[in-house]
Amino acid sequence: MDLRIFTEPQQGASYETLLSVAKATEDLGFDAFFRSDHYLRMGAADGLPGPTDAWITLAGLARETRRIRLGTLMTAGTFRLPGVLAIQVAQVDQMSGGRIELGLGAGWFEEEHKAYGIPFPADRMSRLEEQLAIVTGLWATAPGATFDYAGDHYRVENSPALPKPAQARIPVLVGGHGARRTPRLAARYADEFNMPFASIADSERQFGRVREAAEQAGRSPDDLVYSNALVVCVGKDDAEVARRAAAIGRDVAELKANGLAGSPAEVVEKIGAYGAAGSSRVYLQLLDLDDLDHLELISAQVLSQLPQRPGKG
Repeated sequence: MDLRIFTEPQQGASYETLLSVAKATEDLGFDAFFRSDHYLRMGAADGLPGPTDAWITLAGLARETRRIRLGTLMTAGTFRLPGVLAIQVAQVDQMSGGRIELGLGAGWFEEEHKAYGIPFPADRMSRLEEQLAIVTGLWATAPGATFDYAGDHYRVENSPALPKPAQARIPVLVGGHGARRTPRLAARYADEFNMPFASIADSERQFGRVREAAEQAGRSPDDLVYSNALVVCVGKDDAEVARRAAAIGRDVAELKANGLAGSPAEVVEKIGAYGAAGSSRVYLQLLDLDDLDHLELISAQVLSQLPQRPGKG
């Protein structure tokens, strides 16, 4: 089971804060540091000092970390043209020495689009399908060859399909709760399917849909990694759990029902239940980015108790 740290900087975080979390992620043995791709805070958070751009952040972290994987859950397809995104991600992959992963979604938060003058089209899922085809197609084009694509939303003509990433293939993540189109897109384009903020039962059901879609596409279902994203709130005792829950404005009972909360033993047990449902990777949504003691506790008493995949320390 891989544990990855997942941050929501739109709620309020500077680059320096994100760098501190990323370095702790690396030093404490976690597999990866991921961040959301949003430009506006949600809920009661003040969002100060203001939003940071996901790919500019990851470019900086690519040069200031050595081991951990870096990526997005999820880059909003509405924010970037697919050809531009392919260039950005390939460049950051080069800057990291081949440690980048791209989570790509349709975009959903209309208010942030209004706040920053970004178009919010109604046909976002069909656009996402074309974006996935273009981004992966550009990267897969052989050196010296060109790439063309003609869709309803985007046209690419005689592209040199450069630059190339450092990796032979940048892992692509697709995720979501959709029962039909989302599994089909994952089966066709993704290396990983992520189920965000879902119960064990719902995760198992959706993983089954993706596996079925992969078979229908002529692909082995085991080619994909299946993962979850869940809020995390761990404490050595009930008082510490309550303190951490209060710091993020959440109720302990709600966190235990919908996320990974409680003592290290409780969290290890629940992660195991997600594993039994088919998940081999969990993105821990860390909402208090100033509480690095929280990461230390998770590393020492949760991560250390989980079985590691072969080849992982």
